[in-house]
This record gives sequence, C-alpha cells and structure tokens, in this order.
Amino acid sequence: MIDTKHKLIIITAPSGAGKTSITRYLLQKYPQLSFSISAATRQPRKDEKDGIDYYFMSLEAFKKKINDNAFLEWEMVYEGKYYGTLITELERIWKNKQTPVLDIDVKGAIHVMQQFGENCLSLFIEPPSIEVLKQRLEARGTEGLEALQNRVNKAAYEISFKHHFNKIIINDVLEKACAEADAIVEKFIA
Repeated sequence: MIDTKHKLIIITAPSGAGKTSITRYLLQKYPQLSFSISAATRQPRKDEKDGIDYYFMSLEAFKKKINDNAFLEWEMVYEGKYYGTLITELERIWKNKQTPVLDIDVKGAIHVMQQFGENCLSLFIEPPSIEVLKQRLEARGTEGLEALQNRVNKAAYEISFKHHFNKIIINDVLEKACAEADAIVEKFIA
C-alpha cells in the first residue's frame, strides 16, 4: 500500500501537446523535483534509454507486475502498449526528499488524483487545436499514418476530460506555457 500523504505532480496531455517539454523545463528549474520514470511495453525510440526515459519491459514482465500490485496506476494506452507508474519509483523519489513529477496519460492521471487528493497537483496541457496537434505529431515522424490517426482520435477524447484537472495550460507558445506551469508549481512546492 502506498503512502498518499506525500506530494506529487502530474503533467498530462494528449500525445504531442508538449507535456514532455514542459516537464523537462520544470525539472531543470527545480532540483527538488524528480522525474518519475514510467514502465512501458513499447519499443524504445531511437534516442530513448532504458531506466532514464522509461523502464522498457516485455508484456509478460509488465503483466506480472500488475498481478503483484506493483503499479500505482497502469493503462493499455494504445492497442497492446501498456504504460504504468511503479510504486517503487515513487518511493525512490520520496526517499531522496524530492517531489515526483509524473508525465502520464489522462486516465492514469485521474486514477492517481483520486488516490492523492490535495497532495496532488495536476496540470492538463492542451494543444491550441487538434489540427496543430496533428501537425506536431507529423513533424515528429515517429508514427505511420494509421498510428498517427489513432493518436489524433485519442487526443480529441482525452481533451474532453480536461475539466478534471487542477489547472489547464494551453500550449500555443511553449515559453508562455512553461512560465504558466512554473508559477503554478512554485506555489505547490513552496
């Protein structure tokens, strides 16, 4: 059972909305924050490293961790692709007297918020429009046409949940979105 009296920060958004860029900005600015490395069953992208970007694991290993109740939250985010937050990862960060920053999907974020209540700050990063989001995903060049369309469709669905989060930040201009997130986080960790 996880101790929910500790603080944590959730940053969530549809894929391509800019949550990773905003998360990196906050982590660079505040040494008292630490990135919570998620577990994933997908293959690493070309510049991703196991144990730094994600804990990459096989589907079998992931399912064993589910059965062992090793996750705070987990989801099949895309068909056959599981992601989750390991309890041991949060404990590692709290042991270092830092606040975990979770960069997770919308459903997982809502699940964590329900468990942590006031000790959780949740930021929803919203793209200026679905069209802009699609352009950002196309520019990445990491997905085929079908996977890209799946992400765009999922994004529209995820945006419908934005009202569940403490703060909504529209990422039209990254520097402005980072500054807005900075002001919110500074108050929470003070």
